[in-house]
Amino acid sequence: MSAEYQVNGNIAVITLNNPPVNGLGHATRSAIVNGMKQALNDEAVKAVVITGAGKAFSGGADIKEFNSPKASAEPSLHTVINVVEGSEKPVVAAIHTVCMGGGLELALGCHYRIAAKGAQIALPEVKLGILPGAGGTQRLPRVLGLEMALNMIVSGTPVASEKLAKTAIFNEVVEGDVLEAALAFAAKVADVRPLPRVRDIKIDYPNYEAYLQFSRNTVRAMAGPFPAPLKCVEAVAAAVTKKFDDGIKFERDLFVDLVQTTESKALRHAFFGERAASKLPDVPEDTPVRSIKSVAVIGAGTMGGGIAMNFANAGIPVQILEMKQEALDKGLATIRKNYENTLKKGKLTQEKFDQRVGLITGTLSYDDIAQADIVIEAVFEDMGVKEQVFKKLDEVMKPGAILASNTSTLDVDKIADFTKRPEDVIGTHFFSPANVMKLLEIVRGKKTAKDVLATVLGLSKKIKKTGVVSGVCDGFIGNRMIEQYSRQAGFLLEEGCTPEQVDKAVEKLGFAMGPFRMGDLAGNDIGWYIRKRRYVEKPQITYSKTADLLCEMGRFGQKTGAGWYDYKPGDRKAYPSQVVNDMIIKHSADLGVERRKISDQEIVERLVFALVNEAAYILEEGIATRASDIDMVYLTGYGFPLHTGGPMFYADTVGLTNVVMSMEKYAKGRHGDAWKPAPLLAKLAAEGKTFN
Repeated sequence: MSAEYQVNGNIAVITLNNPPVNGLGHATRSAIVNGMKQALNDEAVKAVVITGAGKAFSGGADIKEFNSPKASAEPSLHTVINVVEGSEKPVVAAIHTVCMGGGLELALGCHYRIAAKGAQIALPEVKLGILPGAGGTQRLPRVLGLEMALNMIVSGTPVASEKLAKTAIFNEVVEGDVLEAALAFAAKVADVRPLPRVRDIKIDYPNYEAYLQFSRNTVRAMAGPFPAPLKCVEAVAAAVTKKFDDGIKFERDLFVDLVQTTESKALRHAFFGERAASKLPDVPEDTPVRSIKSVAVIGAGTMGGGIAMNFANAGIPVQILEMKQEALDKGLATIRKNYENTLKKGKLTQEKFDQRVGLITGTLSYDDIAQADIVIEAVFEDMGVKEQVFKKLDEVMKPGAILASNTSTLDVDKIADFTKRPEDVIGTHFFSPANVMKLLEIVRGKKTAKDVLATVLGLSKKIKKTGVVSGVCDGFIGNRMIEQYSRQAGFLLEEGCTPEQVDKAVEKLGFAMGPFRMGDLAGNDIGWYIRKRRYVEKPQITYSKTADLLCEMGRFGQKTGAGWYDYKPGDRKAYPSQVVNDMIIKHSADLGVERRKISDQEIVERLVFALVNEAAYILEEGIATRASDIDMVYLTGYGFPLHTGGPMFYADTVGLTNVVMSMEKYAKGRHGDAWKPAPLLAKLAAEGKTFN
């Protein structure tokens, strides 16, 4: 049943019932209209209450129907709202828990609204690159006033019902059972006429032109490449300047335009990509999971400390193991300082601070962590060190404990084979800083048990991470691809670019930072260490020597005060370095390469298409389950611009035929061997298909 109809005395109750959040799918919309007809045709019924079953009034559109004919099939949400608003019997919305998007638009079409305290109220459409399309931009300003409504619509941020209690949006905000309160209210107003309609409220805002112009300027500056926030302002402006029905039509036209934009398609792709990432074809949703009530982390360094904070933030106790008291004290002090900074900024209450700090303890003994449900190793990235740790864990950890490694490139199968329980071993690759970055690469070994995988996927949600599953290969999804990106960045330096020019070109596209600023932040010595390993293991892969020359100068990045850029004490700003630029120019001369002027377009294409081509191999080898998983890795872990939807979606937007044609052009230049299209990419391009 997508909605239930009952009569309580002389009041009809329509209860939306489409779990988990009573999405307004086609069946639910039809059921509301049928319920309204039944109530209007029953002379004994004096009023109608609409509410939602379970844990929501309604979360809005049914995401399962997005982009399908059902989404716009009649009765559309507009039709449903017209039926409710046009009813000659009063309709009361009984709002609880979640009332968002189309759910809020439906409630605004009712004559009265009773809300439970703590209900989350929002029009979050802007986060999907669209705007409320069923009257939200026209009705909300009429009940909240221009400023508050505009802020809610442009930000998409939920507001608790009690914070809106002094406005005209709710007739009552109640503690306790909201349905009982709504029934009592409906009985009271059953005979009151005329019926109040939100559409009839006049918006009274003196000097609205000046306020709207100020809003346009502010939103334009903040929206960056996204068109939806500014269109939200225009739609709300129409609520003030146009007749209601004209405003509704104007809102609809803007909505239809936005749905077609690449930016909205990219945001919707990311929205669905995040949900898809936690689903694996061979791990059913009902796979039993192991209980995780305590965590141990090996290593109190930057990574170990950051990992521990994730679990403390989620209310799970963590023990950190170190070999030396000094290292342990330093690690725990850093964690405390991180929390103190958040406390000072007012983003944490004293109570939460005490609770989180209290959940993290330290130890020097493996025996103390033996009963932990999961142990995450965050020690030095060296197979010999990992071997010692995992042999010890195999010895001490209780049966059924999950043994996880935070390795960023090493072979998880090899690590698993150091133990007698490889089925309990998994890779959990956190990104630095681990307490901030959203991405968690979950590395599935050959022998990793399905319940271990399901448990860690669930755990990633609990600690507010986007968990993406990768198979075992050198560098997994993210770092395996970034290597090709970094190689191209190095070649661009040899051929005529400066680090600043390369960084600026991709930052203009929307990257959080370009490859050279990223190297300086992460530490250039890390890449140097990996390249030295590559020179032995994969001598056939060529690299620009500029990065090695930089490291030989001791310029490891921000931590040494100098990298690709110069840094001043206490200042993280990157200043172009004459020394580095001279070194690069000399290196080109030593290679006999004549430097040339390189366009921003070439820089962006070479960096991004290098990622895309490697990703096509990753997909083909089954290392990643789907193209959108790769996009999620790059959107949440590597600062890839959100409005492009990730590297694979970006390539789809450019057109895979165009990608291959560009690659063929670059194959004629230096290092042309890097540009052989992966078979999957070549095949999809030839067939006119896309990755996603």
